[in-house]
Amino acid sequence: MAESWQADSWRNKPIVQVPDYPDAQALKDVETRLESFPPLVFAGEARNLKKRLARVAKGEAFLLQGGDCAESFSEHHADNIRDFFRVMLQMAVVLTYAGSVPVVKVGRIAGQFAKPRSAPMEDLDGVSLPSYRGDIINGIDFTEEDRVPDPERQIKAYRQSAATLNLLRAFAQGGYANLEHVHQWMLSFVEKSPAGEQFAELANRISETVDFMRACGISPENTRQLNTTNFFTSHEALLLGYEQALTRLDSTSGDHYATSGHFIWIGDRTRQVDHAHVEYARGIKNPLGLKCGPSISNDDLLRLIDILNPEDEAGRPTLICRFGSDDVQEHLPRLIRTVEKEGRTVVWSCDPMHGNPIKASTGYKTRPFDRVLSEVTNFFDVCQAENVHPGGVHVEMTGQNVTECIGGAQSVKEADLSHRYHTHCDPRLNADQALELAFLIAERMKKDRDGQPVKAAQSA
Repeated sequence: MAESWQADSWRNKPIVQVPDYPDAQALKDVETRLESFPPLVFAGEARNLKKRLARVAKGEAFLLQGGDCAESFSEHHADNIRDFFRVMLQMAVVLTYAGSVPVVKVGRIAGQFAKPRSAPMEDLDGVSLPSYRGDIINGIDFTEEDRVPDPERQIKAYRQSAATLNLLRAFAQGGYANLEHVHQWMLSFVEKSPAGEQFAELANRISETVDFMRACGISPENTRQLNTTNFFTSHEALLLGYEQALTRLDSTSGDHYATSGHFIWIGDRTRQVDHAHVEYARGIKNPLGLKCGPSISNDDLLRLIDILNPEDEAGRPTLICRFGSDDVQEHLPRLIRTVEKEGRTVVWSCDPMHGNPIKASTGYKTRPFDRVLSEVTNFFDVCQAENVHPGGVHVEMTGQNVTECIGGAQSVKEADLSHRYHTHCDPRLNADQALELAFLIAERMKKDRDGQPVKAAQSA
């Protein structure tokens, strides 16, 4: 590295998207307390994930990353965590079978509390208050008391993350991930879905495979891989004081790791090459994500890759592309050609959510399902044309039956948005929409695998 790095060296750099805490001493006290807390994840787990992402970079696996837009304190329930985990497992089984490759499962959970904002202040009925920046910083209610950044919220976020991780580990290793159970849940979805006939063939083939394995004596009862799974956590590393407090020196490798989550990413608003967020991320050894929107230049992308991954380590950088369904064909090819020309090793992943928001006639912010699907389709088309592996998808979704994104086979309409619009920030795919998207991606993966011609994508 050109300059020496310390866990706090980001404090000497320009920074954006930071809350204005009114009591600096209280903030320092909280960060000091967090420094004494146990790590939420461990360096060995992060290295395990990096090895799996290295396989994605080589075209030997697929990344499924999904979860909440912004976790909330009020919706922290065991049932919500269970339902989210169940949908992720169903999506992974469908994608594994269709792609004939392992699926690396990474949740936006157990740490995804902070959100960047387009403006520092929010105006309502002539009143101006600080914008809501996520439960780890301030409250969502539009009151002066709630919108004041409170450092004690970081303690609550840590404890909620620890409890969530505890439950996720129990689900992943305690039998809830049993392949036969996951398959039965998937069949129930196919049976009730209006698009069930479209997905029935794939579901039936998975059923035949499961039956064949059991007939051969391979079952969840005697094969651990069919009864457990590996599941990792991720979040945007936005609140750097919190991240620094949970940065640990790994005694086995001598490297620093963020122990707030296995995988952290830098957002599209905080990826300035000479700013604090890039400075922090370059010194930790976790797998890293970099959000790439339409404004990122070819030169800046290369500079960021070289800063964050100077040794060109496979599995270290994931480029999470978020353009909007109409702009993928314009921006993704130039980025791929830039990276490929210089021979850099990256995972190419598609975020079809953040570039496709619209405001419904009812006033709600939403995302049309057909635009989400169109961006994924265009992503696969470009990757195929440029001869690179379409390595993954990154979606905001929930296991709940919310009505936040319009469209899909269940046909959520604008008039339905008010029924169950529960998000604290951006609209999420509900459980049925998320699984439907997985089936549609699986169909595309199978066609690509079998060498079948694919129709040109239609922009929404």
